[in-house]
Amino acid sequence: MSDIKEIPAVWIGGGTCGGCSVSTLNTVAPSIKHVLIDEVVPGRHISLRFHTNISAGSGDPVIRAIEDTGQKHEGQFLLIVEGVVPTADGGVYCAVGERNEEPIPFYQWVIELGRKAMAVIALGTCSSFGGIPGARPNPTGVKSVMEIFKEEGITTPLINVPGCPPHPNWFVGTLAKLLLAGLPKDGDLDDLLRPKEFYGLLIHENCQRRAHFDEGKFAKKFGDPGCLYELGCKGPITYADCPIRQWNNGVNWCIRSGMGCQGCTQPEFPDFLGSFYEKITDVDVPKIGEYWKKRED
Repeated sequence: MSDIKEIPAVWIGGGTCGGCSVSTLNTVAPSIKHVLIDEVVPGRHISLRFHTNISAGSGDPVIRAIEDTGQKHEGQFLLIVEGVVPTADGGVYCAVGERNEEPIPFYQWVIELGRKAMAVIALGTCSSFGGIPGARPNPTGVKSVMEIFKEEGITTPLINVPGCPPHPNWFVGTLAKLLLAGLPKDGDLDDLLRPKEFYGLLIHENCQRRAHFDEGKFAKKFGDPGCLYELGCKGPITYADCPIRQWNNGVNWCIRSGMGCQGCTQPEFPDFLGSFYEKITDVDVPKIGEYWKKRED
């Protein structure tokens, strides 16, 4: 019988809509069943000790399972954090379980487990950068895992897998590489701690409508042919491989279906990217299209 190394994993959710779980748990190849039951990579098997949505247990036994993973497998388990971390008023706006009959703030779990994990995956834009819950005025004081780690001096390797929601391949691919090649090495992540395999190029560089941009052919309304830049597309400033990978098992993606990219993998989403339908004007994008547009005007 082969010697299979079991990697414990704890998947906790804070301020989240659950969309990241819905997306990533619907991975097609491999399916989530195979991710959890089979060897993700040869000789490595994920043992999911807790998941906010799919765990069958509840109450004190579940809390003990989370705590035991941190205590008994310190430095050897993987922590997956979904959702933002509310910090205002002592974190009262998001608690997970109780300890000594007192609610445990979610940020406390992130700190405690984050210090003990071998690595942390911040899954989704909320946990990576703050996302929609972190938009102004942010009354619950939500922060990203990255911000919490910086404030608390936590040095555990952190990998951000943003997206609202993230593509399932981004998560499974990150997980597989972590198990196959070990902790991220210099050059594996960009300056925002995103894996370059998935977030290394701009949407704009691979968009099927890029030729329209270069020719100055811009859609005037949704449904028109042409580039969607003037209708609010954020592709020129957004890093992700959506045009190549596509969604729903490679069937479609935002721009191909007629909607502009909303920049959901970026830390500026949604506050600093403007309206969904508002043209971005204060960033440097290729000017070829602008040149031809002026000639036509």
